[in-house]
Amino acid sequence: MPLRPERVIEVLDQTIDWYRTLAIQQQAATEPSDLLIVYGNRQTANQVVALAFDAARAQAERLGTTGDAAPAPSTASLSPTGAVQLLQKLGAQSAEVQTEIDAARRALASGAPRDRATTRAKIAELQGELDLIAAKKSALGSLADFLHGAAAQGGTSLKAQIDAMAVALSASGGAGGGTNTGSAGAAAAATPAAAPAGAAPGLGIWGLTENVLKLSQKLAAIDAIDRRTASLAATLDELRKPLIAHARALSAHGDELATQADSADVTGLGDVRAQLDKLATEIKSTAAILLPMSKESFLLAQYRRNLADWHRLVDVQSREALRALAARVAILAAALAAAFALAEVWRRAVVRYAQESRRRHQLLLLRRFVLWSAVSIIVAVAFANELGSIATFAGLITAGVAVAMQSVLVSLVGYFFLIGKYGIRVGDRVQVGDVTGEVIEVGLVRLYLMEIGGHGATGATGRVVAFPNSIVFSATGGLFKQLAGVGVAWHELTLPVPAGADHEALKARLARAAEAALADYRGELRRQSLEIQRTAASGRATPFEPQVRLQFSSTGVEAKVRYPVCLDSAAEMDEIVSRQVLQALGESS
Repeated sequence: MPLRPERVIEVLDQTIDWYRTLAIQQQAATEPSDLLIVYGNRQTANQVVALAFDAARAQAERLGTTGDAAPAPSTASLSPTGAVQLLQKLGAQSAEVQTEIDAARRALASGAPRDRATTRAKIAELQGELDLIAAKKSALGSLADFLHGAAAQGGTSLKAQIDAMAVALSASGGAGGGTNTGSAGAAAAATPAAAPAGAAPGLGIWGLTENVLKLSQKLAAIDAIDRRTASLAATLDELRKPLIAHARALSAHGDELATQADSADVTGLGDVRAQLDKLATEIKSTAAILLPMSKESFLLAQYRRNLADWHRLVDVQSREALRALAARVAILAAALAAAFALAEVWRRAVVRYAQESRRRHQLLLLRRFVLWSAVSIIVAVAFANELGSIATFAGLITAGVAVAMQSVLVSLVGYFFLIGKYGIRVGDRVQVGDVTGEVIEVGLVRLYLMEIGGHGATGATGRVVAFPNSIVFSATGGLFKQLAGVGVAWHELTLPVPAGADHEALKARLARAAEAALADYRGELRRQSLEIQRTAASGRATPFEPQVRLQFSSTGVEAKVRYPVCLDSAAEMDEIVSRQVLQALGESS
């Protein structure tokens, strides 16, 4: 049974759409084994498409030549076959009338004179019938020519569509132009050189994860192509079932005709021969459609087996990639656990054996720095695909950080200078430039001071001053720090000397007054002097004794009294020294 032209084009469209899945396979093929499978699938797909076009052309040929599918001729509807039959009938009638006319003319020539009038009338009537039949034949001939042309145009339209689809598919790189599926173009398109070579996955977690995702996408693509192949195979099976049934019916009918021929007479043998010839023509046209479809079904089954083999191969690769990724993650977790375990051992050892709080703080800070540096290196090595990429990445990051965070990096380096042997700690009194204060925090980037005003006489001002740690590298300003256990400063008092006073006696009297004022603090000053002596490289003690100097000028003489004070008692000592010195100066006048 022939298909409708719309159904023929629909099946051909489905086949071409399925054929285009080769492009998806070509993109998914990244391994040599994948390329071999894709190459085999392309060859099979070329054969399937070529057979589909053969079957479609056979359908178009059958639609253009068979007349059993057309409606029976009638007065209301006339087919090309019915018009031919009517023309044949009119031709037979015209021959019969012409025979009668010839007989009447012979009778007119040899008949009696009294019968000639009747014979002439009969000839005239027969001539009229012959003219009427000729008019019918002329009109019916024109109609038959039109019907034949229309039928031929319908068959040619379907063939033209099929040929156009074949040309379009061939232009796009497919195999639709004929049954020759081993074309050089198709083979060249499927060679391994046309597909991107699959590079070996990197050793890092990023590379392994990317490989797992690609394999998962490849499995999904293979499953989608297999579903479309199964859909095309189901469509072909649906089309083959009525054709197989029709072929079996034709075969059974042929067996019946062969049985009738054994017992038929001469006239019956002619009828059987005509039926057998018609039956052979029908079987050939059916086979021209059925055989390509059967070959397509076989090739599609082979195609699905190739896809199943490919799916199993990719599935094995996917499981191996997952195992490699899991092992890499396990190694990363073990390395991180080991780093944190060693850091914990370090912390406990510092807490147990480092008794000095300052040293303990430094070791714990160093532990934190080493720990997170090790964690960063472990994570970078675990995620990077190649060691070369790590070096490149580290170099770029280092250069960028050095430019963008230059001040911060200098401050970080300055922190380690600040906490050195002669560095500063919380509670130390320091002077940075013109600011004197007590250290309240030493951070990684900044140093914080509680400001102290006026030689320490008025105590803390309540203001916190922050300086970057990079001040240790500053050429100006400087950082001044009191030695541990030492809190002495030199203060100076300037007094005018009365006119006519004995300079030497006044100088000695002022020195004795200053020494008397510092008598209660002499023990503390001696202790701090010995502390400086132990710290100094020369080993010489610094005498904390009052000093008096006279300064002569054109306006008069001034006495400058320079004396040491303890920072904790600076205001009280200044008051005592000032009172004693002024009293001695008053006595001298």
